[in-house]
Amino acid sequence: MKNILIINGHPDKESFNHALAAAYRQGAEKTNVTVTQINIAELRFNPNLAFGYRKRTPLEPDLLAAIDKLQQADHVVWVFPMWWFGYPALMKGFIDRTFLPGITYQPIAGKPLPKKLLKGTSARLIITSDTPKWYHFLIMKRPAIHQFKKGTLQFCGIHPVKVTYIATIKNSSAAFREKWLHKVALLGERLK
Repeated sequence: MKNILIINGHPDKESFNHALAAAYRQGAEKTNVTVTQINIAELRFNPNLAFGYRKRTPLEPDLLAAIDKLQQADHVVWVFPMWWFGYPALMKGFIDRTFLPGITYQPIAGKPLPKKLLKGTSARLIITSDTPKWYHFLIMKRPAIHQFKKGTLQFCGIHPVKVTYIATIKNSSAAFREKWLHKVALLGERLK
């Protein structure tokens, strides 16, 4: 049975991101899979990588549980808003504290690239934004997607990584949001 992990990076429980995560979960639960979810804002941890990579900061129980879920997952769905062409600070802290040597990748002496410890896992990014898609792609060149997809997930072996970009959210209509909730529920049913 496939293990699906949904990670919600939005700190506000009343956000559209929480509704999107719930829609994906409802779709996925119609299939023969196990679904777990992490709402990063509900975890108790220090998001600061205090010593960089010089010394390991002890991992809090919530992070240890999150790492276990990540390592058991066959498919990881990240739902988050794009703020300032990146992702929320708490989500960045979660990544800094969990995507560590020996956990998601393993440096190899004398080699520029590490062993990828999350091979065999796929991912879907569901990103909400107030930036129109054309501006994000043509002018800004998709910085959040490049950083997270290539610089983090694929670096650790997660492949393929598919992207759903939903914009613009600000002042969007109820019909616009309902349409996207339906599309995301279908992604869950198809396990994409």
